[in-house]
Amino acid sequence: MTPTCETLLDRGLAALDIDVDASQRQRLLALLALLHKWNRAYNLTAVRDPEAMVSRHLLDSASAAASVRGPKLLDVGAGPGFPGLVLAILNPSLAVTLLDSNGKKVRFQRQAVMELGLDNVRCEQSRVETFEGRFDQIISRAFASLGDFITLTRPLLAVGGEWLAMKGALESRERDALPSDILVREQRLLEVPGLDGAERQLLTLTLTSA
Repeated sequence: MTPTCETLLDRGLAALDIDVDASQRQRLLALLALLHKWNRAYNLTAVRDPEAMVSRHLLDSASAAASVRGPKLLDVGAGPGFPGLVLAILNPSLAVTLLDSNGKKVRFQRQAVMELGLDNVRCEQSRVETFEGRFDQIISRAFASLGDFITLTRPLLAVGGEWLAMKGALESRERDALPSDILVREQRLLEVPGLDGAERQLLTLTLTSA
């Protein structure tokens, strides 16, 4: 990757108050290089420019790290692996499962996991409706509407678990349409370096009985 990408990553992580060691930094840059390489052949993301990928994928994913505790995290509708791959790099104690139904995107996930040596990541190609498991936290990045995200993944949430929904602009009617037993525990703005003017937020949701 170019020195500019490295600088953008370093400055962005510092702005997010995220400390990384040399190995984590190298893995993030290697992930970026691999995404750029594969994207030219397989159209994994609409973002083409590596420098834009730093903010749109790496830093956007990293911005949720402060709310991720795991230990078992499901990234549903993970696409080529964001935010799950970044979160797994930043916190090796997490057990991350990436779930997506798109074969070429899951193939990229598996290649990234292999090349980066991420032994805390599992990649699953499946529709969420037929997937089984229990997770302490379930995260999505623009996977579906808030209501659909909750409804589709409810069987996968462990007792006492929570959902983390990364969203852009959120209309009040989308939040109002949530099932009555869902509590929005926190809604905070995400200040993502390099995404000036783009609204990003993270909602933490739980069952009211949790």
